[in-house]
Amino acid sequence: MNTFRVLVADDSAHAREAVTEILSADPAFEVIGMAHTGEEAVSMTELLMPDLILMDIQMQGIGGLEATRQIKLQYPYVKIVMITVSDDVTHLFEALKQGAQGYLLKNLSPSTWLEYLRGIMSDEAPLSRELATQILREFPLAPKSPEHHETLTAREREILNWVASGLTNKEIAAELKISDQTVKNHLKNILQKLHLENRVQLTRYALEKGLVSRRQGLFQKLKKE
Repeated sequence: MNTFRVLVADDSAHAREAVTEILSADPAFEVIGMAHTGEEAVSMTELLMPDLILMDIQMQGIGGLEATRQIKLQYPYVKIVMITVSDDVTHLFEALKQGAQGYLLKNLSPSTWLEYLRGIMSDEAPLSRELATQILREFPLAPKSPEHHETLTAREREILNWVASGLTNKEIAAELKISDQTVKNHLKNILQKLHLENRVQLTRYALEKGLVSRRQGLFQKLKKE
C-alpha cells in the first residue's frame, strides 16, 4: 500500500490535532508536518516535499489562497485540498484557480474525509455540483480550436463531458454501462493526450475550449442535487 505524506496547514492548534486524528485512522496517510501560517506552509513544503497538503483558507499572514498559489507554482506535483468551515464557493473556486485539487468542510464525518482524500490521491474525486456550476458560469464556451483535444476519441469526448459536469467515476460507468476501471483508463488517456494532471484542470480545459456540449442540459443536471 502506498503511504501518502501529508502536511497540515491550519492556524488553529485544535483543528490541526483533529485533522491528524482523522488521518491516523487510515494507514494510507502519514502526517509529516504541521504549519500554522501560510508562510510556514510554503517553507515546510520546500523542506518536507509532501504528497498532499490540507490547507485552511483563512490563516494568518499570506493565507491559504496565496500559499496555495506559491506552492503550486514551485511544486506542481503536490496535491492541495482546502479545508474550511464555510461552503462559500467563491473562495473555494479561487483556490481551484490557484491549483488546489478540491476542498473539505470541517464538519464532515471522518469517513467522508478519508474517502474523499483517497479519491483525490487517485485522481478520482469529482468536483462538487456547486463548484462545477460555478466553473460553467465563469468560463463562457469558446469556439473550438485545433489543439490537443482533436486527438480524443468519441468515447473520450463523451467521458470528458461527464467529468466536466461533476460526475464520479462510478456515475460515469453507470451512465455508459462500462466498468469503473474502463473509465479510469479512459481518464488516464485523456489526461495524457491533453497534457493535464487532474480532473480540476480537465474541467477547466473542457469549458475554456468549448468542448462541453449541451450547456443548458449540464446546468439542469447539476441543479438536480
